[in-house]
Amino acid sequence: MRDSLVAAAFQLFLERGYEQTTVDEIVALAGVGRRSFFRYFPSKEDVVFPDHERCLAEMNDFLREGSSEGGDRGADDPVARVCDAARVVLRMYAENPTFSVQRYRLTKKVPGLRTYELSVVWRYERALAEYLRGRFAGRRDGTLRADVIAAAVVAAHNNGLRSWLRSDGQSDATAEVDHALAHVQQVFGSDPDPAPDPVGPVQRPTGKSAKRAADDDVVVVISRRGAPMWRVVQEVETALGRDLE
Repeated sequence: MRDSLVAAAFQLFLERGYEQTTVDEIVALAGVGRRSFFRYFPSKEDVVFPDHERCLAEMNDFLREGSSEGGDRGADDPVARVCDAARVVLRMYAENPTFSVQRYRLTKKVPGLRTYELSVVWRYERALAEYLRGRFAGRRDGTLRADVIAAAVVAAHNNGLRSWLRSDGQSDATAEVDHALAHVQQVFGSDPDPAPDPVGPVQRPTGKSAKRAADDDVVVVISRRGAPMWRVVQEVETALGRDLE
């Protein structure tokens, strides 16, 4: 039923346009009830990106594992590890080239879908950064290094991915992404375990100073207009990294 809904949605998106297609029309073409649609997809945007939650979970599982496919280099080289994690995302796109190309064309035309996609990409980048922060903990500029490498991996992956999508899926997706990720490993992979900071660990503010620092934090959450409140709260929780009470 889930696949039928996705197929029906994209058939209508291609025929009528995304904005002109309603959920009622999607469920009518799929031959299911409206309740069935929302059981699988909280919104119309979600039907455009049906596999990202699964892929994000797979990537997080991969990062938690002790070794990567084909060897143990990920256990010793965290940069290689996050590059391999990006390839988990690539495989999701490459599994269905026709669908991936259709979605690429659709997101280029619909600003709201592009915004939604950017929020998904940020979640991938955050997962990579969190893994690297753990590997670089206690090292000189460990957090900075982790964040920069995570952003570089995502940018390289997206560069290779878009090159493949712009070819309508005719080029070699793996070769495109491998070429882009090679630049990341060339720049950052030669020193995967930076030396400890000679001045010792960074002293974190405590007491009133810590409270003032926390009060200065700013979190920006992107959400579609008209999104249900539970979904907005879920996005805020994800951004803050904790449950709201």
